Amino acid sequence: MNEIPPVHSDVRTMIERLIAFDTTSRNSNLELIHYVRDYLRDLGVDSHLTFDDEHRKANLYATLGPQDRGGIALSGHTDVVPVDGQEWSSNPWRVSERDGRLYGRGTSDMKTFIAVALAYAPRFLDRDLARPIHYCLSYDEEVGCRGVPRMLAFLARQPIRPVGCIVGEPTGMKVIIGHKGKLSYRCRAHGLECHSSLAPKGVNAIQAAARVIVHLEEMAARKAAEGPFDEDYDIPHTTVHCGVIQGGTALNIVPADCAFEFEFRCLPGDDAAALLAEIQDYAHREIEPAMKRIAPETGFTWEEVSSHPGLDTPPEAEIVTLVKALTGANATGKVAFGTEAGLFDESGIPAVVCGPGSIEQAHKPDEYITLEQVALCQRFMDRLLDRLASDTAS
Repeated sequence: MNEIPPVHSDVRTMIERLIAFDTTSRNSNLELIHYVRDYLRDLGVDSHLTFDDEHRKANLYATLGPQDRGGIALSGHTDVVPVDGQEWSSNPWRVSERDGRLYGRGTSDMKTFIAVALAYAPRFLDRDLARPIHYCLSYDEEVGCRGVPRMLAFLARQPIRPVGCIVGEPTGMKVIIGHKGKLSYRCRAHGLECHSSLAPKGVNAIQAAARVIVHLEEMAARKAAEGPFDEDYDIPHTTVHCGVIQGGTALNIVPADCAFEFEFRCLPGDDAAALLAEIQDYAHREIEPAMKRIAPETGFTWEEVSSHPGLDTPPEAEIVTLVKALTGANATGKVAFGTEAGLFDESGIPAVVCGPGSIEQAHKPDEYITLEQVALCQRFMDRLLDRLASDTAS
């Protein structure tokens, strides 16, 4: 087995710089994006930014190498989850090294991948690349993959697009070709308030919502029992989950409002829209008529919270063959967590997920990545550089 080299000083510096930006999803990411834009500009590379509606956040797209042909996109999200309420042993916005690990928010999910890719920019530019590297940095992945669709809309209008995409979410540098899709919704039950001693004259929004939630539980049990199944996943079937509920003001008041949030995490090929239609039909057909007989204005409304498609890249796809060669792996895998890879694939850019770190460390206090994983990512970039310089990637 090849000896794993030490972490390069420029890689370490870039990790420290990116972690120092507090890009929690509720915040702007522009300070980080502008830093990357200026860093690339100093290397002679232009960047294109696509913004959210308020111009508080932006995606960044940049190409290193020839501009007249498609290359390999290296994709990562710049936002991180909050540290609120978590007990950290060190400052989450300053990299701390202990026992062969780098601690800090985003070290695993997923600023280290971005940092390694960016630190390698001078190396990419020093070589006569036959095919380019495309940097794709996005915003708001952690709150529903909201940013990358705007970048993909921009790419759809360009004459040249990447021919493949590597999303560097933490997989331990394993090659992931499949993940579940997600559709999450907020349902609001609208009732009629009255004194609880007169409960039959009101419409109890909590009880109406509870009946819908019970049906969601029954749907979950059906999926677990009947499938479809894919044993490559640790949970081999589609899951249905209700995670948030709010309603009522006092015990002696029949509640007028109740809201709850639920999600479907579907195997690729399983139809989330059909599952949503089923639960909506149940609510409107089985529950709502009795509510409306008491008060016509009562019932249910629905609001999408977030969604992203699943990923199901064929094992024989060229991007899979390439990334397996870069990692030295013979096997591929699938994961339950979602990424932006499904959106790239859906847009016509075949994608895989492969990056340093472990999803087990993501979102936790004292999030970390091992120095070994950083070094493995460096070796991956070295091999990618050799491949693109020799024009064996397509």
